[in-house]
Amino acid sequence: MTSVLAPGLYIVATPIGNLGDLSPRAAAVLAGAAVVAAEDTRVTGGLLRHIGVKRPMIAYHDHNADRVRPGLIARMAGEAVALVSDAGTPLISDPGYKLVREARAAGHEVVTIPGPCAAIAALTLAGLPTDRFLFVGFLPGKAGARDVAIAEVAGIRATLVLYESGPRLATTLAALAAGLGDRAAAVTREITKKFEEAVTGTLATLAARYAEAAPRGEIVVVVAPPGEAIPASDADADAALVEALTRLPASKAASEIARRLNLDRRELYARALAMKG
Repeated sequence: MTSVLAPGLYIVATPIGNLGDLSPRAAAVLAGAAVVAAEDTRVTGGLLRHIGVKRPMIAYHDHNADRVRPGLIARMAGEAVALVSDAGTPLISDPGYKLVREARAAGHEVVTIPGPCAAIAALTLAGLPTDRFLFVGFLPGKAGARDVAIAEVAGIRATLVLYESGPRLATTLAALAAGLGDRAAAVTREITKKFEEAVTGTLATLAARYAEAAPRGEIVVVVAPPGEAIPASDADADAALVEALTRLPASKAASEIARRLNLDRRELYARALAMKG
């Protein structure tokens, strides 16, 4: 039997891919809410069907939030309103914070039901420092604005976490390398799903990798703090050499990559000669 929820706002984290990650508490709140405010009612409808419940839903997103919010606030006086995003924790890179702020201002109870978050999950996969991190969200699409945004965080001594789409990934990685230096990084995608992966390397080598083929799925990029570079792997060195040899002789290519990746020039030169041979 579904328990009766006290009136107020319930912030409910939902799975980022694997439906098995929905917590029992989250399922109970969704089943007991008078209405579910959803980013996309079609997506949330699928989640509700998965747990075997049917609840009234109302779309709440960037394009209608100002119009819909007053009605939701009014309903909280006597009903339980659940807020969800399409995936993960609401308010992380979506407009929900205004609903929380106005619910509190109106004197309504606000309860969080924590759970999956792609940014946090990516940090656990990346193998980079987690004692301090900054969530950057999505960088601007236009080059000038993107470069300004990168410059603003370049000196922050914290691991950076940002969201990105497949078609923009290589361009973003190259811009990060240019603006931050060639730091260690990880590209994580399809977290919790069948084809979950975390690919690590330097920003430049990752940019070269994804320039050839844009990946599919939801993507989180994690970038090391300044001065926290991870030693380049053999694969990183080989990828960088292959690119450098397309425009430089072996000796100059080895020198460039040695400086960039802090590796032994003589060993790189031997590799370069072997590649050319």
